[in-house]
Amino acid sequence: MGSKKRVTEQEQIIIDKDNDLVFASEEDVLEYFAEPISHFEAEYLNQRTNEDFSDDESFNKEEELEELLQSPDEVWEDSESLKDITVYNFIKAFHNEEKDEVFYYIAVAYLAEDVPTFVFLHFPTRFDSVCEHYRRGDLVFDRSREESESGGIEGDALSEGDELALGLYKSMLIVRSPNDIEETLFQNYAELREDTIEEADEIWRNTTLSGYTLVTFIKDFSRAEEGAEHLYYLAVTLEDEGTNSHALMFSFPTNDETLVDRYRHGENLQAEEVIQESSH
Repeated sequence: MGSKKRVTEQEQIIIDKDNDLVFASEEDVLEYFAEPISHFEAEYLNQRTNEDFSDDESFNKEEELEELLQSPDEVWEDSESLKDITVYNFIKAFHNEEKDEVFYYIAVAYLAEDVPTFVFLHFPTRFDSVCEHYRRGDLVFDRSREESESGGIEGDALSEGDELALGLYKSMLIVRSPNDIEETLFQNYAELREDTIEEADEIWRNTTLSGYTLVTFIKDFSRAEEGAEHLYYLAVTLEDEGTNSHALMFSFPTNDETLVDRYRHGENLQAEEVIQESSH
């Protein structure tokens, strides 16, 4: 169902003052946008599957809409779907810690002065493939690229904007604990990277569903004192099966043992089996 974020002035609903989209009532707004609302709802229902969230489950996640609009992961400018209106597709990944599941929230919105003033459609989905459907037009905001500036460290693929590294890094950020080390502080731990790679406590090789072979180096830097906070450092690399060498994708510190456990899967390697090279 279409909805809106109101801006009122003398009891008017202002969607876009510069383009004379000022209305006397909510009914007038919905009547004006009735055709595009129907268009986007029909499109959504056509690609929705039984494996996705039910209507009741979707309703219970509507509270995520506000965070999506205020802090999206991606915003796509779509000037092709409608003849006379440019819309913006907002996408954000959420981590349900209670169920340990990742889901996404999507909104198709009208923007005025870079602010979403009307939402044609919004819904949650379990599947990134649904998000892919709405990744159309021009990407005008990408949080992962901005975050790579703070998370990337000289010599790794993330700092160079590598697409695979960006995707892997983004996936890590989604599932990490909100109480984990601030991402803006990652650079302060960069000196631990070399020791992690050269003297790892654990090395794990895993092949992703996309066919990439990743090798993750893990080292525990926790202090021995009772009550001291855990500290791990991880370095994620991409293996070249031909040479058995490894290009550094990204690395990061964490105090989240659950996050570390996520990288403990696949084949447990001995350190001497691994040859390290730069990201080039």
